Amino acid sequence: MKLYCLSGHPTLPCNVLKFKSTTIMLDCGLDTTSVLQFLPLPLVHSPRLSKLPGWVSKDGTINLEKELKECAGRVFVDSQPEFCLPEKELLDLSTIDVILISNYHCMMALPYITEHTGFTGTVYATEPTLQIGRLLMEELVNFMERVPKAQSATCWKYKEIQRLLPGPLKDAVEVSTWKRCYSMQDVNSALSKVQLVGYSQKVELFGAVQVTPLSSGYSLGSSNWIIQSHYEKVSYVSGSSLLTTHPQPMDQSSLKNSDVLILTGLTQMPTANPDGMLGDFCSNLAMTIRAGGNVLVPCYSSGVIYDLLECLYQFIENANLGSTPFYFISPVANSSLEFSQIFAEWLCHNKQSKVYLPEPPFPHAELIQTNKLKHYPSIHGDFSSEFRQPCVVFTGHPSLRFGDVVHFMELWGKSSLNTIIFTEPDFSYLDALAPYQPLAMKCVYCPIDTRLNFHQVSKLLKEVQPLHVVCPEQYTQPPPAQSHRSDLMLELQPPPMPYRRCSVLGLPFRRRWERIQLLPELAKSLVPSEIKPGISVATVSAVLQSKDNKHTLQPVPKPPPLPPSKKRKRVVEEPPEVLAPKPLLSGAVPLEAFLAMLHKHGITEVKVEETADGHILHLQAEDTLIQLEEDGTHIVCDDNEPLRTALRDLVLRFLMKL
Repeated sequence: MKLYCLSGHPTLPCNVLKFKSTTIMLDCGLDTTSVLQFLPLPLVHSPRLSKLPGWVSKDGTINLEKELKECAGRVFVDSQPEFCLPEKELLDLSTIDVILISNYHCMMALPYITEHTGFTGTVYATEPTLQIGRLLMEELVNFMERVPKAQSATCWKYKEIQRLLPGPLKDAVEVSTWKRCYSMQDVNSALSKVQLVGYSQKVELFGAVQVTPLSSGYSLGSSNWIIQSHYEKVSYVSGSSLLTTHPQPMDQSSLKNSDVLILTGLTQMPTANPDGMLGDFCSNLAMTIRAGGNVLVPCYSSGVIYDLLECLYQFIENANLGSTPFYFISPVANSSLEFSQIFAEWLCHNKQSKVYLPEPPFPHAELIQTNKLKHYPSIHGDFSSEFRQPCVVFTGHPSLRFGDVVHFMELWGKSSLNTIIFTEPDFSYLDALAPYQPLAMKCVYCPIDTRLNFHQVSKLLKEVQPLHVVCPEQYTQPPPAQSHRSDLMLELQPPPMPYRRCSVLGLPFRRRWERIQLLPELAKSLVPSEIKPGISVATVSAVLQSKDNKHTLQPVPKPPPLPPSKKRKRVVEEPPEVLAPKPLLSGAVPLEAFLAMLHKHGITEVKVEETADGHILHLQAEDTLIQLEEDGTHIVCDDNEPLRTALRDLVLRFLMKL
């Protein structure tokens, strides 16, 4: 059993498990942090960005003015943003049988994997994962296609040039594999390969293994996966949460008795408490609005935004912000808000029960009805005529490199009354803000990450007790910025097996058993013999048939009767005689009793020598050796057949025949 690791990002995993003749991809996360190296894509022409100076090396030998631009001491690529894909060279992607998706954030690289690679397998995901994943992909494609860039920067990627660039461009990894965004055609084709599954639904793969999704408690429809055969069990835990937010709670008990547990997607903010961050978010928002400023919240169109709106719903009335408009701008804003209300069976019990009242499970429905929350596909059209300030705007993309957020950064960045509040933990906020410097607007960092922290995961592992844990190497050491914090790492016995991008791990368990079925007519013919109380054994002669990873023992076919011949033969041919199989022997030959038996039969001169496996008896007068071992007895004598058979019969007296 092998694990191929195709992504180096611990919360955006992409691993391939080879297990019992099946090849299973576990998630296909897209590392979008690479877009931080690019200039933002403005929706409206930006004089500031167009006037940025090009970059030339200090000695003037490298001139990349057309590709790289300088802003506030940093260098950015002036081109369509590109993403760091999972590794494609480590194994042939066309050999992948199935892809298991754990949540909608971990499927963004799906079109790169399933399209143009020869992939012919099936993708398994829950319905909310598929539908919200589709929205996030659609939004990404829309952001990119709205602002096409004519030129494509490639020269800076050459290794000999990249080495000479200023950091962090110089340290960017795998830049040769970075790719532009896929098209909507690729998205539709990739998602047509998805087969929907429900929690605890067992799916057979080629008769060899069974996969089952379990609720992971992190987002709508997010799953952990159990991959098991009759005798082995692998658990894949990715993006799980024990906090009571809107999704169904995490199913922990089904993870017990795992041989191997693959652990990814822990919180990216182990020191930030989500409840405390929500409190900071609300208080900073209220402070800015009261001072007459605007609040910008760069966020994804699904997920944490539901919790933010719920929190604000309770907060607005108490803080006298009832008249402040809230805007949610995204190409998929309407679908996202509506989807969250219809996936009732995937919500926590408290929200499920509201559906039968009937009430919408999320309060943002009421915010929309009372006109406190308005949603628009983009800043063009209705929004520009209805927009009034001061206001709160939720929009994408959290990287601040594309989407409507770029326009608001240009619009509000010059005033210190305005505030930008970062809630998504995926991007460093300082890197996100770098191309907008110098910036007058206030910046507040309230990362809300509800995934498991190290304390919670240690407790979980103590309860489910897997034999072996496999995790990204980042989890086996403290964060580089806090090297003294040994509580921010996994400390387990035995220590976890770490992986990094492009590593191949041999997972530490061997297949020992296979399940075989006996056909009833064969079972009927068996004659068991009791070898010790409660244990009976029977010999079986059969044909083993293996098909679709299922093994069956069938009776040996009888030879067909010979057809009568027209010509008379002088000699009638006898059918070949089928010999009965020799009986099998079991038991052990006790040394003292055997020596006494030899003595009784007149063999008295016996020299006994002890060996690692048993004893050697030297019959000196007869010049014969008898080797007594645990699993066999050997009689060595020269040209004395009567003696050999006599000794054999004495040995057989101590053994049982089956």
